[in-house]
Amino acid sequence: MSTINDLWNSLCKLAHPSLQEDYDNSGLIIGDRQETVTGVLVSFDVNEAVVDEAIAKHCNVIIAHHPVLFRPLKQITSDTPNGRLLLKAIRHNIALVAMHTNLDNHLQGVNYELGRRIGLSNLSILSQIEGKLRKLATFVPQSHADEVRSALFEAGAGNIGQYDSCSFNTSGTGTFKAGLQANPFVGERDKIHFEPEVRIEVVYPQWIEKQIVEVMKKVHPYEEVAYDIYQLQNEIPVFGAGMIGNFDTPMTENSFLSHLKAVLGIPVLKHTSLSGKMISRVAICGGSGSFLIRKASASGADAFVTADVKYHDFFDTPSRLLVVDAGHYETEQFTVQLLAYYLTEKFPNFAVLISEVNTNPVYYT
Repeated sequence: MSTINDLWNSLCKLAHPSLQEDYDNSGLIIGDRQETVTGVLVSFDVNEAVVDEAIAKHCNVIIAHHPVLFRPLKQITSDTPNGRLLLKAIRHNIALVAMHTNLDNHLQGVNYELGRRIGLSNLSILSQIEGKLRKLATFVPQSHADEVRSALFEAGAGNIGQYDSCSFNTSGTGTFKAGLQANPFVGERDKIHFEPEVRIEVVYPQWIEKQIVEVMKKVHPYEEVAYDIYQLQNEIPVFGAGMIGNFDTPMTENSFLSHLKAVLGIPVLKHTSLSGKMISRVAICGGSGSFLIRKASASGADAFVTADVKYHDFFDTPSRLLVVDAGHYETEQFTVQLLAYYLTEKFPNFAVLISEVNTNPVYYT
């Protein structure tokens, strides 16, 4: 039997909540972590109809892309749609989980799925995250350096781009004097000791810091483990906003727009003026991504597909870039299938269902 906490821990491995933007509210919003999961309903948004669907299908967890609680609430009453659905979810013991900008900012998240559906290859992050990387340096006797290093790798440290098991190792001499109550691994109490040691340095994303330190201390032979942690400003190539990729065969602007409408299931598109160029390199950002227009242009994109582009953003677009506003729901709609597939693979002991409720508030006539 799997609990809601098991489910949440698995989702954290997919896209950790520390990847979310500061304004966001991803995570377990309502629910008892120790409750057993009877079924999961995956939806793009949560409204009262989705909660009713979960009740009817005996699902006690709803996982949505957009958080049902986005701004602080002063009251929860039946006077508002949000209040009614929250009260109903609580009465029926239904947990609500959101995987929002943390999934937007993941290499294999929202934008990867959009790019794959569009047919782009060689996808990479458009605007990489800074300040989420850490470095650990620890000092280990030479006899145990291999064991500690391997344990750090297995815990998730030492990944740089497409490379793993990355570390830097420096040999030197450590000194210490054990106190009278100490139990030293080497050396004698109340006598200074010189020990040949290896300084092992590894990088890791900040959200696995606790497990990295715990594993290091568990396998390290010293009674008191000496280590340093540094915050790095380096970008992380597998996390960030938007993505960019290429078509194997370039297409005309009109063919590209027709292709987008067919893939996204949308009858119309808003876009900047056509210039007659071929579309080969395409930047994407599901949802509100106009803040990446300049980045997309600087990255050599011929087109940028996103949503919620404001009137004046179209004016400010570089002339060589075709900007396409394809709709918020439309550019993020495949997130539901992404989450459902991931959970089905991880949890075969309960049903993972995709909601049949269309939560898109925008209609086209």
